[in-house]
Parts: sequence; structure tokens; C-alpha cells
Amino acid sequence: MARPSKYTIAVATKICERLMVGQSLRSICAQKDMPYQATVYRWLTQSESFRDQYARAREVQADTLADEVLDIADDSTQDMQIDEQGNERVRHEAVQRSKLRVDARKWLAGQLAPKKYGDRIQQNISGANDGPIEQKITVVDEAKVKATVAKLEESC
Repeated sequence: MARPSKYTIAVATKICERLMVGQSLRSICAQKDMPYQATVYRWLTQSESFRDQYARAREVQADTLADEVLDIADDSTQDMQIDEQGNERVRHEAVQRSKLRVDARKWLAGQLAPKKYGDRIQQNISGANDGPIEQKITVVDEAKVKATVAKLEESC
């Protein structure tokens, strides 16, 4: 069967369902029954309903990635091994791989849903009683400035 290149709701829904469970668009499009990645991007520019469905799928994907972070962090089954002498040793490579997997998911979740999972620095600047900041523009009298400068120069 040839790869689908014509937009259909069924294929679009299948793509979005796979995104929601955490698969990357690249891995989805690598399957023989799925369109090429460039085709999906073209569909996104041509179909508003697919764009909306895709955006919602990416939001759910961020939640899925956040859930996976906990599962990976809590799973220590590969962290230890028994060496030839029967001693238990830490498998540093497995620990580092788990850290990398957690960091990648945290980063991607932050990119997909920055308000929810991003590193947020929030600053609120307001005036008195949380009102707007008042701005005043003062008109400078040039003659007064020159007189003040002259007085300062005399005193030096």
C-alpha cells in the first residue's frame, strides 16, 4: 500500500491519537501506513480543523510526557547489577540514561505547554494598590537648568 498523501479525517485522527500517547511525529510518519512528515505539515497549513486537533493532541502529549517523567524516575530496576564476584554495583550508564530520558521529556513538555510545564519567571509590576503605574512627564525649563549649572560651577 502506498503512503497516504490525501488528507482524510481517519488518518489525521490516527496521527493525533499516537501523538497523545507520546509518540513523536517523526516516528509516526516512519510507519509505512502513515504519510510523510512533510505531508502532515502541508495538511496543517491547509486544514484548520486538523490544526486544532493537532494542537490539542500536542497539549495532551505534554501531559503524557510529564506522567512518563515520574515513571522513569521511580523505576530503579536497571540501576544495579551483580558483578563477577557477586557484588552489587551501580550501573551508571543506566542511571545516566534515565536522567537523560527525564530531562528530554521535561524539556519537551515545557516546549509543548510552557504555561503548565515551562520554567516560569513571573514579574508583576504595578502602581499603588495594584493599580496602573502613573507616568509623569516633567517639562524642563532650559533657563533654570543653565542657572543651576552656573551656580554649581561658581561654587566649585
